Amino acid sequence: MIRPGEPWGQPTSATPDLEVAGGDADLASAVARRPGVLVRFQPDAGSDLARAIGLGIDPRVTLGVEVPLDLLRVDDGPVATNMIVIGTPPEALGRFARRFGANVRVDSRPVFHGPCTTVVISTGQFRRGLDLVPRGHPGDGRAEMQIYAVPGRQRRELRTRLATGTHVPHPMITQRSAARVSVSIDRRVPLEVDGRPVPATDLVDVEVVPSAYRLLL
Repeated sequence: MIRPGEPWGQPTSATPDLEVAGGDADLASAVARRPGVLVRFQPDAGSDLARAIGLGIDPRVTLGVEVPLDLLRVDDGPVATNMIVIGTPPEALGRFARRFGANVRVDSRPVFHGPCTTVVISTGQFRRGLDLVPRGHPGDGRAEMQIYAVPGRQRRELRTRLATGTHVPHPMITQRSAARVSVSIDRRVPLEVDGRPVPATDLVDVEVVPSAYRLLL
């Protein structure tokens, strides 16, 4: 875990253990069962993790630095390098987006009970280029969580603010920082892990795996 004022990453001349090309989900699949692996990542244009850490801005430039990065593990199953979305993604929230009843616990403490449209759990900052989680940091050992209970008439304006991260703070978006998030839902809803849909669910338990792998910059 990083702390305020501490440097993130360290110089290295090590050869990577693994080379991965593609998106955030491809990276997650590659490192899921290889704790501490050193990776050279060649991100595609859709990688929000790469955007958050400035990787791939100029592929000719290498810094010779390795940074430890976190994973989000879902119910002892799939992992995410960047973000998990339960329900309707924020950029798709329309006036008539259907709500679901949710009970949310953060580090075993209840923080929300009621109707909402969306729960976001993230280590990173961006979703499809939008500044969805301004406080996100993929290497601080914590997840940032947002619960959207925004009324239908306010959702259009909300969507216009996502690109700049000015949709938060908002009185109807609950935000917490956590090591573990548990969400129980009154019906099965869509679930997305690093931009890829997985089977709909009514129960999601997400745990942060700190410094799960190392990325070569």
